[in-house]
Amino acid sequence: MNWWSAFTIGFLTGGIIALLGARLFQEEVEEGAGESQDKKNGSVMTKAFLHKVSQGPEIVAIGGGTGLSTLLSGLKYYTRNITAIVTVTDEGGSSGRLRGEWGVLPPGDIRNCMLALAEDDSSLNRLLNYRFDRGELKGHSMGNLILLAATEMTGDFRKAVEELNRLLAIRGKVIPVTNESVVLCAATADGDLLRGELDIASRGSRIESIWIEPDDARAFPEALAAIENADAVVLGPGSLFTSIIPNLMFREVSEALKRTAAPKIYITNLMTQPGETDGMTLMDHIRWITRASGTIPDYILVNDEEVPSTLLATYRAAGASPLSLNEENERTLSLMGSKLILSGFLDVAGGNVRHNSQKVSETLMRIAREERDSSRWKS
Repeated sequence: MNWWSAFTIGFLTGGIIALLGARLFQEEVEEGAGESQDKKNGSVMTKAFLHKVSQGPEIVAIGGGTGLSTLLSGLKYYTRNITAIVTVTDEGGSSGRLRGEWGVLPPGDIRNCMLALAEDDSSLNRLLNYRFDRGELKGHSMGNLILLAATEMTGDFRKAVEELNRLLAIRGKVIPVTNESVVLCAATADGDLLRGELDIASRGSRIESIWIEPDDARAFPEALAAIENADAVVLGPGSLFTSIIPNLMFREVSEALKRTAAPKIYITNLMTQPGETDGMTLMDHIRWITRASGTIPDYILVNDEEVPSTLLATYRAAGASPLSLNEENERTLSLMGSKLILSGFLDVAGGNVRHNSQKVSETLMRIAREERDSSRWKS
């Protein structure tokens, strides 16, 4: 990247950071300058809501990609005690280019999760999600460039993420699983070595083993502490091999999952993912999660609502199929000690197959509260 691109990134991101700071200052001034009765009433309601969510359970969500950000966008209305632990193995798009050119950890999934947890502000979200369409910045989003600039300024990706967490005043916090540059690797049943997320995403169904390099990479202590002190730990939804499992490849993470008293909840995917999980069953997904984490999920959330036929035809044409369980699978999971929760977790309002984040969040809250109350009763 030439000096002009570097200057442009610095100028634009510096301006946006200044605007964010100005907005926060303006809000503080408005609060102290006297409000109308309507604003005061709204303020009271807002404070009551914020107090309620501040008392919510401690939820740790582990993953990456669209699945995790979708979950967080609904979860923030039930608790603000959320820690999102996000994978850093992305190689595609803007994140991949910034990783290759600047040596920064991929910012895309981190950005999406922070925006999902941010206070609703459509103009701010549009700004940070703005993607340049020409020149050397083509394909880059404004949010990714801000994270890059903050990393260059602080010299540390983790500190850059912390700074943007603060500026966006998000409900919870987003942290990368590690501050080290790691590569996802796998071996197939044919004996082929796959290196990198893009390679794995195209041949995932043939994988027999998976790992990260370097094998001595360390997870953030903050992530481990969050897992051990959680009221519930959520895995998924998201791409099996490229969003969820990379986090579980850190030995300290899997050990923390074994130690925590919190229930482990796996939110299963709705469909297979073309290239990555072709031909895999829902039980295959669960077995991989169990194998990678070293522990059996205490709860498994499965959608039992049918995808509309017209939408299903579109997905099938692209190579994706619905994931479901049969009675034998249900008996097997019961013997494994997992509690199966079947419900209509489907949302197709946007013309895509997605999880209904409100229904999923309500279920997670119920599990967390029941488990917390049960623990208190036992003690």
